[in-house]
Amino acid sequence: MKMGANRRLANVKTRRETGLDYVVQSLNIQTPFGKREVKEMKPYFPGDEEALKEELNRVEQLMALEPKLTGDVLETFMEAKDISFSVDRALKNTLSEVEVYDIKAMLLLMAKLNKLIKDKVPEEYILEDTTDLLDLLDPRKDRISTFYVYDEFSPLLGELRAKKRQSEIAIRKAQKEKREEIKKEYGIMLTPKFDISIARSNKDLEKAQSIPELEVVDQDYMSITFQLKPTQEVFGFMKEMEEINEKIEEEEEKILRELSIKIGQHKQVLDQNMERMGKLDFALAKAIFAREHSLVKPEIVDEHIVEIEDGRNIQVEDILRSKNKEYCPVSIDLEEGVTCITGANMGGKTISLKLSGQVPILAQYGFFVGASRAKVGLSNYIHILVGDSQSVERGLSTFGSEMEELKDILDRAVERSIILIDEIASGTNPVEGLALTRSLIDYLITKPYISLITTHFETVTQTEGVVNMQVAGLSNANFELLNREIQYAQRRERINIISKYMDYRLVRVEKNGEVPKEALNIVKMLGLNSEIIEGAKKYIK
Repeated sequence: MKMGANRRLANVKTRRETGLDYVVQSLNIQTPFGKREVKEMKPYFPGDEEALKEELNRVEQLMALEPKLTGDVLETFMEAKDISFSVDRALKNTLSEVEVYDIKAMLLLMAKLNKLIKDKVPEEYILEDTTDLLDLLDPRKDRISTFYVYDEFSPLLGELRAKKRQSEIAIRKAQKEKREEIKKEYGIMLTPKFDISIARSNKDLEKAQSIPELEVVDQDYMSITFQLKPTQEVFGFMKEMEEINEKIEEEEEKILRELSIKIGQHKQVLDQNMERMGKLDFALAKAIFAREHSLVKPEIVDEHIVEIEDGRNIQVEDILRSKNKEYCPVSIDLEEGVTCITGANMGGKTISLKLSGQVPILAQYGFFVGASRAKVGLSNYIHILVGDSQSVERGLSTFGSEMEELKDILDRAVERSIILIDEIASGTNPVEGLALTRSLIDYLITKPYISLITTHFETVTQTEGVVNMQVAGLSNANFELLNREIQYAQRRERINIISKYMDYRLVRVEKNGEVPKEALNIVKMLGLNSEIIEGAKKYIK
């Protein structure tokens, strides 16, 4: 496979199975710009080591922020609104008052954020000063989150609005005078809105109907509502007001157009500030997540290796914590070649396999990792083959789907790849499964890949050059205590008891080491017929 500009580090399944998606979805992203950064995030590839180190250093610096400052920044982020669309259309279109208000609010927010983070965060996140644009949108300089086409924008606008107010006062005065006349002559008092609702049973109804200055504006079976008719004088004022309103609207439109052009001219700096806010939001979310999960900064090296000391699968650890259980850390060192993890089921082989993918893939996306120490050399391609990938719709068996996916992995693999395979060929008969596994190892050991395979087939580890890591399992368990607990436990509790005594750490074993008998130990403790167990031991020999 040729590596192009749009190359892919890992597919959707690998991102999910290694736990990258879990970590990303767990981030506390506040702004629409941060969410955009997450959506568009790209990994660092071989050759990007220095850029990745800088990103990790920035996250480390954000981890050291005081909790109060972190909280203040997050609160500020929560108020952020995406103004990109309005900014994009500002040069060619007249923005509405609501859009200009949103932009002014964002400018105030940017100023507030800059004040908080100045000299506290890496300079890459400091926003450009936008005071000149804010002054244009806030001519009174009151710096409050409101917007109105203020009189200060135009002397003509102030003059027109003053005339309008005079006409409104004149209309109000004429209506009040007419209301007093009606009260004096007919004894009927109109409301401050110059109307009155009279019940059909009220004796004043007939009187109201005879008053020429009143007109019916509403009625139902219960009552009739009357309103004061405009006099000729009021009509004159109203016509004058209509003409003034037209001029006001024209002037406001002109002002909004001029402001829109000014906003459009600031597009570059506004876009840049929104991008920086997004990057800070994303990086701060990484830092908070790392702090909450006691993650460490991976050491990025040039050679293609993965070294994990006391590694923890973050997703599995969170699940165990929710059940008040502890995670057993695992250490493993991987280099180009083939490493096999052997051991019985319940030994956590698959979790260790996923951990071996989680650390490098998180590192290559600029995240801290779950370990006490980690060293990572960047890869061009990471893929994990794990679980039942059967596609019922396509009518493929588990084995068929597995082989199809394996073909795709090997077709796409390039120099500096990480290939993670869980129990290959377990869906076919053991003889062919063993043969396929050994042949696959023979193939992979000649390639410039880091290949990690979990398997039940102990004999495959005897291939020259293969590193064998074995789950410690129950080798160091106190069987006297374990048997005592199981003896009095309910059936459904026995598996949990065995898990409690299981040591999930990986131990490197040399060739011709003793084959572990974890499966036989487990079934014995679970009470399987002893005759069957002894028979199995004969076959092992």
